[in-house]
Amino acid sequence: MNDDAEQQLSTASASYATAQLAKAFVTALTHADPETRARAENRGRSWRAVLSGMADGSLSVGSRTPVAGLPVWVTPEVVRGGFATGDACAGGPLQPYEIEAARAAGVPAERRALFQHCLTEAGLARLQALLDSGRYEVAVPEEAALLTVAWLVRAGEVSAAVQLVATIAPFADRLRFTPRRCDTPLPDNAAVHRRTVAEAGVSLARRRPNPAVEAQREALTVWQPFGDQLLDHWLETAGSGRVLEHTPGTDWNRRGTQLLAHYVELAAKYTRCTKHRKPKENLAILRVALEETLAGRPLDRRSLGLLRHAVESMVRRRGLPGSDRHRALRERQAAHAALPSHHALAQLVLRRLSEPPQDVGAADIAPLVAPVTEPEHRDTGLPTGAAVPAALRHIVEASTSAPIDVLVERGLIPSAEVLAELVPQLVAATTAQAYTDETLRTLMTVHYRAFRNRRSLLLLNLQRQTQYEELPWVRALTTQHRPESTAESAHAALRQLGELAVRGFPGTILPNPLIRELAMLVRQAELGAPLVEELAADIFMGTFTPKFLVAARVAGELLAGTLYERYYGIDYAAVRNLAVLEAGEGLLRSGGARTSPGFARLCVARAGTKANEWSVAANGKVIEQAQILTTHNLATLVHRVGFTPGPRWDDLARCAARTVCRLVARVHGNPRPLSTIKDAAYAWRQTVFYLSLCTPTTQQAFLTWLDEETERQPAHVAARLAPVVAGLRLVADGGTFAAHDTAAIDTRNEVLPRQFMGWTTGRHWMRDEAAH
Repeated sequence: MNDDAEQQLSTASASYATAQLAKAFVTALTHADPETRARAENRGRSWRAVLSGMADGSLSVGSRTPVAGLPVWVTPEVVRGGFATGDACAGGPLQPYEIEAARAAGVPAERRALFQHCLTEAGLARLQALLDSGRYEVAVPEEAALLTVAWLVRAGEVSAAVQLVATIAPFADRLRFTPRRCDTPLPDNAAVHRRTVAEAGVSLARRRPNPAVEAQREALTVWQPFGDQLLDHWLETAGSGRVLEHTPGTDWNRRGTQLLAHYVELAAKYTRCTKHRKPKENLAILRVALEETLAGRPLDRRSLGLLRHAVESMVRRRGLPGSDRHRALRERQAAHAALPSHHALAQLVLRRLSEPPQDVGAADIAPLVAPVTEPEHRDTGLPTGAAVPAALRHIVEASTSAPIDVLVERGLIPSAEVLAELVPQLVAATTAQAYTDETLRTLMTVHYRAFRNRRSLLLLNLQRQTQYEELPWVRALTTQHRPESTAESAHAALRQLGELAVRGFPGTILPNPLIRELAMLVRQAELGAPLVEELAADIFMGTFTPKFLVAARVAGELLAGTLYERYYGIDYAAVRNLAVLEAGEGLLRSGGARTSPGFARLCVARAGTKANEWSVAANGKVIEQAQILTTHNLATLVHRVGFTPGPRWDDLARCAARTVCRLVARVHGNPRPLSTIKDAAYAWRQTVFYLSLCTPTTQQAFLTWLDEETERQPAHVAARLAPVVAGLRLVADGGTFAAHDTAAIDTRNEVLPRQFMGWTTGRHWMRDEAAH
């Protein structure tokens, strides 16, 4: 759903879809896991539909309306890369809830018949009762349409209801416009969760016993005790000397026969551990020797030597069977084998998860991951007090329902990308506050969450993804929308989320889905704060929308004359003049989309590439310059939104610098380090940004700390960072970079200061350990 992140080249052809189909085909044929094979088969069907639609012209790759006959508001089924399959997410066979609704209404199990019934007096009454109860779900936006009609009719907005019905009626036989009933009302808007309880249960149900662990358990509980019996049996022939020093008697033979019969029974029943079958293993040597002896075949010299060596080594390593040493070892091993398996504990936790509501998160997960209780021991045989292992706890913890800042503090949100997945749950509630009616607020909260699950399309020519306001049922409620009532709460939510992202994940670029939600809050708060997306270098079309230039101007208002401007060699005064010039001339258009040609030329000039040059690396250099000029939203968050860090700016700079160190450490020995270097450059840019908001004294203290921090790193990290640190110190001391990746420096300095950029069209200097 990103405004510009889905810019694509017209070279988006069938080759990508063909490659994805081949990949799915191989997985479906060769993967060991049947569920994985089934998912691959489904992907294969989707990609075949994509290729078929591209071939017959029913799919228009790169269009906002990629499926012939479907308007922009219909949610298309989209696969990886933004390709539409030709199906609608609200289409396909009737869902079970639709069949049940048709049965209850006494109409044929057909979508149009159900649609028409919902427009009758009885049908509208049922929908209005559902609205009042709040016990419904909206999986795709279309499922909110008839609920909106019912609300409009009850509110007296009959004309708007009729117009909405006229818009969606032509698709009533193909798409589902009715909601799903559920047992629980909408959860607390202040709490969010990564997974529902049901989703956590599905993850646990997929866990299978670990073959290696179960084989080890079998070895400890079955084969080692049997090996001890064989060893003890052979030791009876040793007397005070070596085994078979005297001829075994009849009773020894009888008991040996029983041991071999017992072995056959064990081998048939316990098949996980196969070590006992290997001829060179001690247990196999003892067993084969016993079989030969009982068969009346004397052991040859080699076999006798192997037998005696096996017996002596077993006694030497573990002690004689029954000795204190041997008994202590077996007791430890038995205790280890008696520990419950992760799979058994997962089944117990799965039983616990079946009790709370399934379609929401869990407010309290402590009972779900508590040690095994006495009643559970009686039911399952698991030992009382056995702890749920961390791997299982993590799955359940993901269903924790709590305020988003609490989840970040507890480490349950591991990345900015995961944060972006949860933010729509909060933005939905803020968006819905613009509606005065309580039932309508609930409907629009549920609907917004469904809308944000809509996958982005592959788009050409700077086209925008379908916007929330374009949906007919949202437009029908325009007269009920009071945006001024949400401005203050939207601003507060915007500030909170921006601070969470920056403080919680320093040195990490804001992901596009998070920027999308922040942009929605910006509109609701009526701030006019430009937020820009990360553009993909392999699909970049060489142009920027005007908001990039506006964002650069905002950055200049905050950073003019600072360390950031000097480090990156920016003339923010010229940026301001360019913005004023383009605003005066009016916005130009390219392929129907608004563009900023001056900003594009500036980025190309700063990148040192040619305007008509195209390569992924060249595109990356241009995009990186746009990120530098705009600070990729940091300046907007600080200067327009009013973000202030909980810690000081230099503390954030230290956090970002540690991220740089961690990323640079991954370059060493990495055969494909360029993406890591790019991420390290992003983190370094944030370091310079935060440092630029500090006083000169604080900056010098930070540089001293940075020297100490790099000295604590491994030698290969310190070597790669030395030019970067030298470059920052050079600029902080008043120097300048003479050109990209070179510097005018004091010849007494042994390290060549470098301006750290992530993209280059040649070999990146950081790939070499001796970077200076």
